Amino acid sequence: MAKEIERKYLVKNSDWKKLAQGTFYCQGYISTLGQQTVRVRIIGEQGYLTLKGKNVGSTRSEFEYPIPIAEAKEILETLCDRPFIEKMRYKIPQGNLVWEVDEFLGDNAGLIIAEVELTDENQEINLPDWIDHQVTAAKYYNSNLAKHPYSQWQDK
Repeated sequence: MAKEIERKYLVKNSDWKKLAQGTFYCQGYISTLGQQTVRVRIIGEQGYLTLKGKNVGSTRSEFEYPIPIAEAKEILETLCDRPFIEKMRYKIPQGNLVWEVDEFLGDNAGLIIAEVELTDENQEINLPDWIDHQVTAAKYYNSNLAKHPYSQWQDK
């Protein structure tokens, strides 16, 4: 079974932005039942269908499959809730890890989250200078941002 173990962080400044080129992501959710989600995503010219299970600590099951872009576009337009999650993703290698910094657009503009995938829930990591504090919580999941966009948050 595929597992995802990740931690999410807010960032202090924009120093990270000079470390990588961004790639545009657009994704929508077909289902967000509790913490279980079914998502369709377009990255560049490739579509993906992703199923994620409920979190147990910082770990959850994740299954992702490439699908034709035409199908991904049709699923986004006909089956997914609005608003879509639109973001620029920057992949920044540091040591044996890759930080993914998401600069959100649209209804979530102004929110920037850095996440790192780990091999073990207790793995120790060195935080880059541009990391602020950890926010590994359901509030910051993309599936939650689709239902409760950052632009509507009272406690930013």
